[in-house]
Amino acid sequence: MQIKEIKAVELNPQEFIAEKSGEIASVVGSGLAINALSGGVDSSTVTMLGHKALGGRLKTYFINNGLMRQDEPQQIVSLFKELGVTVEIVDAQEQFFSALKGITDPEEKREAITQTFYKNVFADLVRKSKAKYLLQGTILTDIDETVAGIKRQHNVFEQLGIDPQEAFGYKIIEPLVELRKDGVRKVAAALGLPKSSYNRMPFPGPALSARVIGAVTPEKIKLVRLATVITEEELAQSQAFQYMAILHEDRVTGMRQGKREFGFQIEIRSWDSIDARLAKPTRIAYDVLERLANRITSEVPGVVSVTYNIASKPPSTMEVV
Repeated sequence: MQIKEIKAVELNPQEFIAEKSGEIASVVGSGLAINALSGGVDSSTVTMLGHKALGGRLKTYFINNGLMRQDEPQQIVSLFKELGVTVEIVDAQEQFFSALKGITDPEEKREAITQTFYKNVFADLVRKSKAKYLLQGTILTDIDETVAGIKRQHNVFEQLGIDPQEAFGYKIIEPLVELRKDGVRKVAAALGLPKSSYNRMPFPGPALSARVIGAVTPEKIKLVRLATVITEEELAQSQAFQYMAILHEDRVTGMRQGKREFGFQIEIRSWDSIDARLAKPTRIAYDVLERLANRITSEVPGVVSVTYNIASKPPSTMEVV
């Protein structure tokens, strides 16, 4: 199925909102729908769009998979409460870490997360709520990268020949599939989301598991979460499209207190981009990188090496996994 792109420069956000909220209401009818809010611009936009269309007939959940950034569940729930949207936190940490146990292949990790989200967690919520629809914020870039085989995005199905109704027991509504990130930001602003939300940098569906090379464990997620806090603090003024900390799999040789230490390596990536299709590494001042490295090696236990990625996309990609 060919999807016609609505370019951001051609987008009338108010007309788009009116059209898509009408479509959502028509599809769901008098029934119920659910959606999962991660706090990213795509999921935040589709949440506000869905509540405009359905009101209380859209049940919104934050799936705490144990892979999110520091204090993220509470921050997102608090923000949307201010916007008049009730969000219920679902604790699914044990399910996700169990599904990821021992998996090192990037695509297998993404598939484990996809199956846990859609076949287990969402299916259970659909069953309990008696909803027949899942509303989600898939955008055109997600589909492009999945269909091209660049990486399997967890929220793409029909374009791969997968029928969600048959596979998971419910239908999926995707009102943002004609847009890329810059278009979604325009719609988000028009829906009344604060600038902190619609200008929020992208965050992957697999969350911090996409930033751990090799097997994912609670201990490794804790390390990359700490490194992420520092990275986001130090690069907050960079005006980059996206920046991140990545935990490498192999231990590397380091020194601490005059003794050799086999420690962890953190890779920093920062990107300048418009819509994530093409990107170049941000030209960050060396003193900022030096301060960042010093903080990570002193504040994140066991880290002895910090590197900075200087390869463009392509051939690199934004996320490492």
